[in-house]
Amino acid sequence: MHKAGFVNIVGKPNAGKSTLLNQLMGEKLAIVTQKAQTTRHRIFGIYNEEDLQIVFSDTPGVLDPKYGLQEKMMDFVKDSLQDADVFLFIVDVTDKSEPSEFLIDKLNKIPVPVLLLLNKVDQTNQEGLEKLVETWHERIPKAEILPISALNAFNTDIILPKLKSLLPENPPYYDKDQYTDKPERFFVNEAIREKILLNYEKEIPYSVEVVTEQFKEKEGIIFIDSIIYVERDTQKGIIIGHKGEAIKKVGTESRMDLEKFFNKKIHLNLFVKVKKDWRKNDRDLKNFGYR
Repeated sequence: MHKAGFVNIVGKPNAGKSTLLNQLMGEKLAIVTQKAQTTRHRIFGIYNEEDLQIVFSDTPGVLDPKYGLQEKMMDFVKDSLQDADVFLFIVDVTDKSEPSEFLIDKLNKIPVPVLLLLNKVDQTNQEGLEKLVETWHERIPKAEILPISALNAFNTDIILPKLKSLLPENPPYYDKDQYTDKPERFFVNEAIREKILLNYEKEIPYSVEVVTEQFKEKEGIIFIDSIIYVERDTQKGIIIGHKGEAIKKVGTESRMDLEKFFNKKIHLNLFVKVKKDWRKNDRDLKNFGYR
C-alpha cells in the first residue's frame, strides 16, 4: 500500500511556515528571515519514503494586498486553498493581532482534514497555551490542534506520522528522486534575496527581485550570473554600498550558502539594475514569474 497526497501549509506572514517546511523536509528549500513577506512564491517540497510521498506546499503569508506584487502573492495562497488533501494551518502564539478571518472561513468550509499548529510555544506558558487551544477550537472546531516549535523541532516529529494516517492511497505523483518542483535557478535567486532581506533595512528588501541569467557547470564549478533588480536609482546605490562593500557581502554570503546547497564550488557574479516600479507593473510581474 502506497500513500500520497498534497499537504498545503498556510498562515499569516512570519508564522513559521517556511521554517516548518525546512524542518519536515530535512533540507533548506525555503528562505527564512524575521521579516514578514519573506516567501513570495508557492514552493513544493516533495517528501519521500518507500510507501509514502507527501507534496508539501509552502505559501506566502495571508495579507491585505496593497500593490501588484502582493496581489500575485495572494493568488498563490488562493490557489493553495483549492487542491490539498490535508492543510497545516500555522498560528504564531506570540501574534497579538487579529486572526485572518479569510483563512478561518476557508478552512471551516473545506472538506479535508486540518492540523492547526500552534507555533513558537516555547515563547508562552501553559496557562496561555491552554487558552489559545480553547479559542482556536471554537474558531475551527474540526481542526486537530498541536503545539509545536518549528525552529526548535519541538513536537514536529509527530506531524509526519499524523499526515501519513490522513493521506489517501495513491501512487506517487512525482519521481521518488525529486524533492522540489522548482529549478536550480529559483534557489539561486532565493538565496541571494534572503541575504538582501538580512542585510538591508526598511523598504529595500521588498523592492528587490533577483533573476539568474546564467547557470552553467564546468569542471566541477558552477558559474552563476544573477541580476538584482530594484525600483529606483537611489536603491541601486544602497544595494551596491560604499565602494561596493554591501553587495560584496551579499555575494560572499550567498555563495557560501549555495556551495552548501549544491555541494559544489560556486563562482557568483552579481549585477544591479533599475526596473522602475516593477512591483506595480503587470508585465514585469509576469516576467518575474508572478502569474
